[in-house]
Amino acid sequence: MTEPGKMTWQTAPAFTRHPDNPVLTAADVPYHATLVFNAGVCKYQGRYVMVFRNDYGDADAKRLDGRNQGLALSDDGVHWHVAPQPLFHDEPEHCMYKAMDARLTVLDGKVYMTGWFGKGGVVTGIAVTEDFEKWELVHTTLPQNRNIALFPERVGGKILRLERPFAGLNARSHIWLSASDDGRYWGDSEIVLWNSDATFPGLNNKIGPGPPPIRTDKGWLAIIHIVDTDKTREGWGWRGNWQERYSAGLMLLDLENPYKLIGYSRSPVLVPEAQYEYESKGYRDYVIFPCGAVPEDDGEVKIYYGAADTVECLATAHVDELLALCEPV
Repeated sequence: MTEPGKMTWQTAPAFTRHPDNPVLTAADVPYHATLVFNAGVCKYQGRYVMVFRNDYGDADAKRLDGRNQGLALSDDGVHWHVAPQPLFHDEPEHCMYKAMDARLTVLDGKVYMTGWFGKGGVVTGIAVTEDFEKWELVHTTLPQNRNIALFPERVGGKILRLERPFAGLNARSHIWLSASDDGRYWGDSEIVLWNSDATFPGLNNKIGPGPPPIRTDKGWLAIIHIVDTDKTREGWGWRGNWQERYSAGLMLLDLENPYKLIGYSRSPVLVPEAQYEYESKGYRDYVIFPCGAVPEDDGEVKIYYGAADTVECLATAHVDELLALCEPV
């Protein structure tokens, strides 16, 4: 393929795209669905659980009419059965109504879901459930904050989260870490990965957290998204004015003190190269947006990502190879 952006990036050999990609599309959903993507995924009570974003409308007319979230289950993490109704049944009064780009974290025996609402600004909520039917909203951020990913275990007795508050006008956004005793009240916020020319030479846009971090012997491994912009083009995809490219990168935080950055990939490691990630039939082309990562007992990591803001895909890599891509600070 001809590289569209100004930066020349390639997917690292550590990653294998699943041959069944996309693993979930609108055709798999038994209700009105048009764009199915950016799914949070976890393993819970012996099964893989997915909460996916569904933007519905008319693709032929290039029109979107609404959004909800879908629930899907799987025995192998590849083949999915979608529940017959949207997760929240389009209930405006529901605590996570229209919350998109979910991340799922199993913590203290429960499933925590984060998602951003976009009401009153960009506001991200944290809700908890034990059965995916009853939910409790435990926290909402102040504007402007999104892309929250909770750690899967407490560190020093604290619940931790990665997040990306929006910076001020013409300023770059960075990845922050915050802590909480109970998941409701958050503080001790610090930047753990700066978005600067020194950190990412040549990068001209944003970075942000992806799925919940993974505990390894070397540290907390976090998949992130890295975005570059090419304003010389008219835009890819049927949205029409899309000029950004989303790729995935990595960072590594100290196991005992996650505020300490100990390594990261200096450039993206998973780049839109497959047709379903960049084809012009997508809503926003050249997009890889990971929201789910499931570590397996054999060291494999299943990485779930939205492709072209249109379908849900899966890539795998061994955790040791991912760690090797994190260059020491």
